[in-house]
Amino acid sequence: MVEIEIDGQKVEVAEGSMVMHAADAAGKYIPHFCYHKKLSIAANCRMCLVDVEKAPKAMPACATPVTQGMVVRTTSDKAVKAQQSVMEFLLINHPLDCPICDQGGECQLQDLAVGYGGSSSRYQEEKRVVFHKNVGPLISMEEMSRCIHCTRCVRFGQEVSGVMELGMVNRGEHSEITTVVGDTVDSELSGNMIDICPVGALTSKPFRYSARTWELSRRKSVSPHDSTGANLIVQVKNNKVMRVVPFENDAVNECWIADRDRFSYEALNGEERLTKPMIKQGGQWSEVSWQVALEYVANGIKGVQRDHGVEALGALVSPHSTLEELFLAGELVRSLGSRNIDYRLRNAEFAKDDGVRWLGRSIASLSDLNTALVVGSNVRKEHPLFAQRIRQAARKGAVVATINAKAFDLAMPVAHQLLAPAAQWAYALSSVAAAIAQSKAIEAPNNAGTVTPEAIEIARALQSGEQKAILLGNAVAHHAQASTLLAIANWIGTQTGATVGFLTEAANTVGAQWVGAVPQGQGLHAGQMLAGGIKAAILLNTEPAFDSAAGSNGLQGCEMVVSLSPFKANMDIADVLLPVAPFTETSGSFVNAEGRVQGFHAVVKPLGDARPAWKVLRVLGNLLGAAGMDFESSQDVLAVATRSQDQVPAELLSNSTKTNMAVAAPASQEPVVASIYQLDGIVRRAPALQMTADARQSSEVVAP
Repeated sequence: MVEIEIDGQKVEVAEGSMVMHAADAAGKYIPHFCYHKKLSIAANCRMCLVDVEKAPKAMPACATPVTQGMVVRTTSDKAVKAQQSVMEFLLINHPLDCPICDQGGECQLQDLAVGYGGSSSRYQEEKRVVFHKNVGPLISMEEMSRCIHCTRCVRFGQEVSGVMELGMVNRGEHSEITTVVGDTVDSELSGNMIDICPVGALTSKPFRYSARTWELSRRKSVSPHDSTGANLIVQVKNNKVMRVVPFENDAVNECWIADRDRFSYEALNGEERLTKPMIKQGGQWSEVSWQVALEYVANGIKGVQRDHGVEALGALVSPHSTLEELFLAGELVRSLGSRNIDYRLRNAEFAKDDGVRWLGRSIASLSDLNTALVVGSNVRKEHPLFAQRIRQAARKGAVVATINAKAFDLAMPVAHQLLAPAAQWAYALSSVAAAIAQSKAIEAPNNAGTVTPEAIEIARALQSGEQKAILLGNAVAHHAQASTLLAIANWIGTQTGATVGFLTEAANTVGAQWVGAVPQGQGLHAGQMLAGGIKAAILLNTEPAFDSAAGSNGLQGCEMVVSLSPFKANMDIADVLLPVAPFTETSGSFVNAEGRVQGFHAVVKPLGDARPAWKVLRVLGNLLGAAGMDFESSQDVLAVATRSQDQVPAELLSNSTKTNMAVAAPASQEPVVASIYQLDGIVRRAPALQMTADARQSSEVVAP
């Protein structure tokens, strides 16, 4: 540690730290633009100039290493004059358009100009103008004359998203930020550039000119999409969600969110929102009251169970539903005598799991891996924030290896790739096991694959370093030989000391397992229900036509199909549509991939006559005479469902399996994996996301 003095205050920081870090530790604010705690140091804005004793001129705090006994003054006459001079240069070419700038009210340049800018400009020449650029449907670069060349966006692309899509061209006054790879910015993390831009050069195209920042109220929430559980700030005006930005949580999402977390809110006020209950009669849909709709559903379910038995009822639920909704759906079905409930609509195998499948380690620890083996996942598109952490590890020297059907651009160095058709993944993974057995002179697993050069390299990487992880992707979880793949991965993990875990597909995949949204005993699984095994179906936040491997044709023979969704969904197969609230209009909880329970409250009132799904399920249970459904609040449901725990109990988290490792014949069915902007009903209906380059690719892709 090194001790220095800042404005008369002694502070200790680690050797190699910069003066800016010491100021942060001392609680001292030094004005800056280009410095960002998650990005490399550029020292090109010069706004952070400070007075360092014995230095002949002011020094940039972000790029000046601390030394023992250093004395720094941040508010001396020398420092302040240097900062004022820098501000004068920054404002020379800056347009005077604060009144119409979307950044107004939350602009670093605006704030610091008040403290360090002059009351008038000495500059009389013509101002520089930078031509606007169209870089896609998410980011607006219409006012690049505002850019102050801090290069935060450039460094973000290089260091966090892994793709340098923006760069600086030309020199001096002619410098400008522009696209350098293609015509558009297509990164799945691109929206973070909007947050880190200190001026109004990069703004949100969907939000542009829709509200002023001081008109917005800010409320915390959690993303309902992938299994990161990204923490959000939802900004609201007139009971309408206007913008979504990240809430910093270093243990989960740091200060970043994926584009689908940021821009999916557009669907919440879209034309496809369902605002009143609807019943189909004679092939025509008509709006009815809640009482009529719920009584119609109750009578229909009673009739089906009377005619076909209690097991004729089944529930297909989405792992994007809240913990409370999933718990009550299970309680409702089981209270009525059925055991048919499942969230695994995309799965091809439905083995009885020994525990709750999870990541196998903390999310934050992904940043510190020495070796990562990713199996069956385009992790960059399926889990952008997990990929970002693995990218951090790769930048620090971690070895990344993959087993996939084709080579994906993961925007990070991939040291070893083992390519094989999805049907042969078990054989490919067992070849890695055989290479490990060979190197350790031990017996290989049954039917182990042939040792190949690629397998030897992957085995060698897994046997070196301390922090190692085998990460099984969505395509493995949905694979017809998922249990076999897990068994082989566990053997490799045991031999190498690597953790084994599932990246897990959705916001509540872990939670769905925990609260029992899976069939019990002889109950039918999702594949059997979708094949026509039931006569009455409850669809909770799911659309089998998009969310399942089998599609929705098997439900055509049902006598009663009830769709609980915020949208006009399942209209081809449903008899009743019940409008339920999306995550912004209800309270609830999600459990992310590491087993962390994260609760949230409604940020706006439900649209129209929509109601929180947990309330709808509770009332439906009361009408059907189901026991144990008398809850007054979602917190009451959560307390019963989780026994008031904020983490899945360690004894329940398990990726072990009793399946034999013997590699059987190749799987006959290709696993189905949702593409990045087809994951759930909300992102599917977000206009800006559907105009991106990723969305223009196939809406459903066969296994990676």
